[in-house]
Amino acid sequence: MVVKAFISGVAGPRLEPEEAALFRDEQPWGLILFKRNCREPAEIRDLVAGFREAVGRPDAPVLIDQEGGRVQRLQPPNWPPYPPGRTFGLIAEQDEGKGIRAAWLQGRLMGADLADVGVSIDCVPVLDVAVPGVTDAIGNRSFGGDPQRVATLGRAMAEGMMAAGLLPTMKHMPGHGRAVVDSHYHLPVVDADLDTLVATDFAPFAALADLPIGMTSHVVYRTIDPERPATTSPVIVRDIIRGRISFRGLLLSDDVSMNALSGDYGERARAIRDAGVDIVLHCNGRIEEMRAVADASAALAGESGERAARALSMIRKPEPLDRKAAREELVALANSVGWRAAA
Repeated sequence: MVVKAFISGVAGPRLEPEEAALFRDEQPWGLILFKRNCREPAEIRDLVAGFREAVGRPDAPVLIDQEGGRVQRLQPPNWPPYPPGRTFGLIAEQDEGKGIRAAWLQGRLMGADLADVGVSIDCVPVLDVAVPGVTDAIGNRSFGGDPQRVATLGRAMAEGMMAAGLLPTMKHMPGHGRAVVDSHYHLPVVDADLDTLVATDFAPFAALADLPIGMTSHVVYRTIDPERPATTSPVIVRDIIRGRISFRGLLLSDDVSMNALSGDYGERARAIRDAGVDIVLHCNGRIEEMRAVADASAALAGESGERAARALSMIRKPEPLDRKAAREELVALANSVGWRAAA
């Protein structure tokens, strides 16, 4: 069985026969879930099981973006609301220890929710350093504007997630915080000089370079590679992500279907692979795009295969947790800086 270096979404809450056939034939490394897939716990469990049955790998990775705030795929009433990243930065400004505790609790509790439905990887923490006046694409998803605090809180959330038995994925490497347009719709260009980027944007990723998985940004850093966003830039992957940041883990692309990238889906997937990114991520569940990405994806082998295996080997047995008490503690800490659960 040859596993290919891509991750796919699906169109809805159930695995359709055409999707199952594609997964059986093309063998994506993993599945990623979105809000459209997440209505009822039992449905998600069935979808996850159906994907794993189709690929014939009972432990095939299942990913999700469950950050809290406006990026929360599992939503009320079946799951509790969680605060956005900025809430933890505000708590830490008042009391760093409490901020760290709150971020850990969020990772641990969200991880428990995800483990219940079979998810194995959450795309957190967001390590983008907020800069005033930039796009709301990041906004309050960021812990704030202090690189050291972003790293500290990101570490705590990642450790909480791993204590739940899931793998965290730091994003968006090497930093999305200066983007002035939303990469879902346009290609952001950052003009900051290298010294500034190293001291601010890159710093949290360097501090957490030991984490198992990272995700790229669709952002052009003009002083490093004036033509290509990080996701398709061999210079940024080699010299910045693998070089200055010293990340040795599994590197995923951000969503290949975002409009920041150019070319058809096969061209995008090949450009990502040629840049040195390990795995291409395709999220929207459109079957023809899924086929194009699958056709352009190579076998997950060599160093990329080793990184994938090493990442999965870091999944550990969940630690005990009193979820009711932990939730009450998290809500009290978040409420102390003005967050109020919507439900």
